[in-house]
Amino acid sequence: MDISFIIVNWNTKALLLDCLASIKKTVHGLSYEIFVVDNGSVDGSAAAVRGTFGRDIHLIENSANLGFARANNQALQQTCGRYVVLLNSDTVLRNGAIATLIAFLDDHPDAAMAGPAMVDEHGTPQNSFDNFPTLATELLNKSLLRLLFPRRYAGKAGAAAAPFEVDSLIGACMAVRRSAIEQVGMLDEDYFFFLEETDWCLRLRTAGWHIYHVPSVQIVHLQGRSKKQRPARAWVEYYRSLYLFFKKHRSPRAYIVLRICRVVKLMVNFFLTTLGILMTAGLRRRFREKLPVYTYLLWWHCCGCPEHMGLRNIQR
Repeated sequence: MDISFIIVNWNTKALLLDCLASIKKTVHGLSYEIFVVDNGSVDGSAAAVRGTFGRDIHLIENSANLGFARANNQALQQTCGRYVVLLNSDTVLRNGAIATLIAFLDDHPDAAMAGPAMVDEHGTPQNSFDNFPTLATELLNKSLLRLLFPRRYAGKAGAAAAPFEVDSLIGACMAVRRSAIEQVGMLDEDYFFFLEETDWCLRLRTAGWHIYHVPSVQIVHLQGRSKKQRPARAWVEYYRSLYLFFKKHRSPRAYIVLRICRVVKLMVNFFLTTLGILMTAGLRRRFREKLPVYTYLLWWHCCGCPEHMGLRNIQR
């Protein structure tokens, strides 16, 4: 088997069906299997997959939302492809995209992972790769860092035309070499949602593997549809994962500085957003959308960052 596709789904039925259809439509000349892991969806996703694709899809149905890492690992244990392609349910493949990624990995045996350039439905480029989180990336303005240090902090605007090595890939689409997974292990299930792939990339690079962005390959990414269902709770999961990443991979001092400065930054954003609402009489949608997020994040911190707040216990 050449490829094992894995798609984790949570209440994105229509997007999931489109993603699966795009695999069938665009992947040719390669043998593959498809695993869908449904994380306790209540929108009929699992039934729709069975009704549309039948036995062509390996469907794993969880009774609850187990998170991104754990759900992917469920499927990883059953796959047999020499490459594993992790896809978000809100992606749509273009012709030849996967074949080009696999050919690149075949030609570069030192590469553990390769990822495409992601664009939205209008063709606008999205961030497809990122630097490993540091105090600089998390407390300073990333656009400023990219302007001052373009070689260290490359962004979508300054990306080269040829494939190049990156710290980590955005997890919406990643082709991963089986032997690399066997060496460093699967995704870290301590992460529930966000930064699982970043942690994975760091472990792969630490083990001596290389990770590449292949800009000639494009896929459509309808970004963040699961996240938009519960934006404030999703941001809690991001903060939780960010703190966990620093706890695992950065110094204790950096971890403490991050925790303190993130709360201070949240308080400033809360104050400025509240001020913006008062000055615009609540007419600016951007301010109205951000204030509940900042409020919930501050309350989560004030409560001691409890486990029950976030996405872990939400089914809808």
